[in-house]
Amino acid sequence: MANIVWHTKLRIYLDLTRDDLGHPELPDLWETVYRTDRLYAARGVPVAERDLQCGGVCQEAGVEAWMHLRLRAGRREAVHERAEDEDRHTLPMSDEHKAYQERILRVAQEDGFRADSEVRTRVGRSWIQTDTLVEGAGGRHIGWEVQLSSAGVHGPRSVRARAAKAEKNGITPAWHTDRSDYARRNDTHWTRSDNLPAYVIAKNGDLRVVSGFRVLDFWHCDIHAVYACPNGVRRCGRFHATPKPRDVLFDDLVRRTAAGAIVPVHFPVGTTTHRFWVTDDDRDRLEDLRSDDTQLPPAQDPDTSARASRNRPTCKPSLPTANTPAPGPALPDAHVPVQPTPVEEQTASVQPAATSRPTLHSSGLPAELVELQQAADNASGQLEQLTDHQERDRQRRAWRAAAVTAQAAVTQYARSKGLNRYEVEKQLRQVVRHPRT
Repeated sequence: MANIVWHTKLRIYLDLTRDDLGHPELPDLWETVYRTDRLYAARGVPVAERDLQCGGVCQEAGVEAWMHLRLRAGRREAVHERAEDEDRHTLPMSDEHKAYQERILRVAQEDGFRADSEVRTRVGRSWIQTDTLVEGAGGRHIGWEVQLSSAGVHGPRSVRARAAKAEKNGITPAWHTDRSDYARRNDTHWTRSDNLPAYVIAKNGDLRVVSGFRVLDFWHCDIHAVYACPNGVRRCGRFHATPKPRDVLFDDLVRRTAAGAIVPVHFPVGTTTHRFWVTDDDRDRLEDLRSDDTQLPPAQDPDTSARASRNRPTCKPSLPTANTPAPGPALPDAHVPVQPTPVEEQTASVQPAATSRPTLHSSGLPAELVELQQAADNASGQLEQLTDHQERDRQRRAWRAAAVTAQAAVTQYARSKGLNRYEVEKQLRQVVRHPRT
């Protein structure tokens, strides 16, 4: 593709990067040229007879390279008829780029992983070309892209589009650069090293990655915390994770990404999603942190047939008191005789059973709720102390079951007492987690 097109019949250059194609004196020039080219295509006119030639690199090289026009995602493009003319516009690979590719291949193969450069992976009608593809453990594929020159932000050939396409087809994108402005972009998982000459990159010495790798600092949001609460409150009492930059050797990064010991994560902060690499242990702990019991779906009301009403209740039934006589029997039905009710039965019906009163905690909440919340918190605390993956999975399931039971009990208690469920849950957690306050 090219941005400068030479129109052989009009004898003018067309700059596709400008709305007026560089000719403000000719209104609707693009519509005229594009419709003419589409008309030629509909009639089967060869590209070499459509009056459009490459006016950039090909013309400077003395080559007549014929082109046709197209619109892709709203962008104007001029496409070469022959692939060899298109390749003429591709910048030659720099020595630094080649040195990075050779180093990735050498490190991966030394650790027993298969790797190859300039790999084309077929995807439907198109394909994905990867600078260096490493086949790691467990069937994972790491697609290393060394980007030392300019890279697009928008369009089908942008970094975001290429990374998303690779990830969609089972290739974990790993983009490496030596430009600090790319390291601050969040369109993919960037890593960065210093700007070094090719001979330094190629040798076996330590090559340090100064950006793109993080360690996660997990901390409790209480009065002793060093960081500010990310929720914008004074202290919420929960656990949070804060990423901290950490250098890593480039060779170790290649090895450990192939082995699955270093993995990519998405870390949302406000409206921005940061993308970086962490260890698999930090990734697992982050997933545990994000699966807090407050994220569980609320218990569903078993009776969903009736619709909610915004009106206040028309009456509030209460038990009869000493000054209020007990209500008499309902009016008899025409087909049902009235049955007399003994006085003893009337007295027993208005007195609540002794077993219906739950045991109360000193806070005023039912002791059963306090015990259920304590059980859920204890299960969560045990999860943080485990390192074995199987034990963590079993403990995680136990913790979630205990959390669901506690949440259901809170919902039932709040509904039976006509209380705000959020306030009940807040008070319960305050009683269990901060009994002194």
